[in-house]
Amino acid sequence: MKTNSFAIIITSVCSVIYSGALFSQKTVSIENYLEGLPKELRLDERSPQKYVMMAEYFNKDIYGNLSGKVKITGEYTRGLEDGYACWNNVFVSHSDNQSESYQDSVKQEYMENITYNQSSELLEESFFESFPDHTDNIFARNLIWDMMTIEGFAWDYFDLLQLNKTYIVPDFKGSVNMAEVGSYDHGKVELDWIGISMMNDKLCAVIEYRALDNKLDLQMDFMKSKGSELYWGKTWLSLENKQIEYAEMYSNTILEMEIPGLPDKMMTNTKRVLKLERAK
Repeated sequence: MKTNSFAIIITSVCSVIYSGALFSQKTVSIENYLEGLPKELRLDERSPQKYVMMAEYFNKDIYGNLSGKVKITGEYTRGLEDGYACWNNVFVSHSDNQSESYQDSVKQEYMENITYNQSSELLEESFFESFPDHTDNIFARNLIWDMMTIEGFAWDYFDLLQLNKTYIVPDFKGSVNMAEVGSYDHGKVELDWIGISMMNDKLCAVIEYRALDNKLDLQMDFMKSKGSELYWGKTWLSLENKQIEYAEMYSNTILEMEIPGLPDKMMTNTKRVLKLERAK
């Protein structure tokens, strides 16, 4: 996670109106957009940007039998004064049945108005001092860390991407301390600009990322676990103002878990489905 940070490619020639910095008020063909991402494009944050993130975790045994599922939602605002971002209305709900709806959502009050700048402090335990010591704490932390990941892959390497040419991210080397709850060791991380599409009535670059060989080690009072994870996703990035218009992320995690009071270790397989949308 860097702290600074499929679309269908339309191949026929047609005309579009692009109001961004590169082709301001000019009519150009789709082929112009596929020649390269606009290097002059800068992130426009003259006003706050509001999003809703929703992530679902499906916990199963190694045979695919569901043991429980969790849904967490939160409202995210970035582009505040001095570049700050904040979270509001974060709710967690659980269920132990694949087909039944979730139980009552519980608001995570410790996340209300939590405000920060994107920096390495988000990987330090001191940032999470107000978080309670229970499992929902991890899902809330993941909201913050997943947003860091999405924003980093959207902006940090934008000028280095070429159409359909895989870029290997050089920054993910070695194990990262996850705010004293464990460590995360990335394998190879790849980015691809795979084309252009429309999202929210805006022309967008579609950026795909994948990290398929990562090691995870969690050490907490209520649980110890060790295993591997792979994740992948796509982000729709406006070619008008470089804002994120939509993003999705998926992951699969296999862990050996040790829980105090239980005699045997357990093997779990967790699938995560995450969507980031503009707030209505």
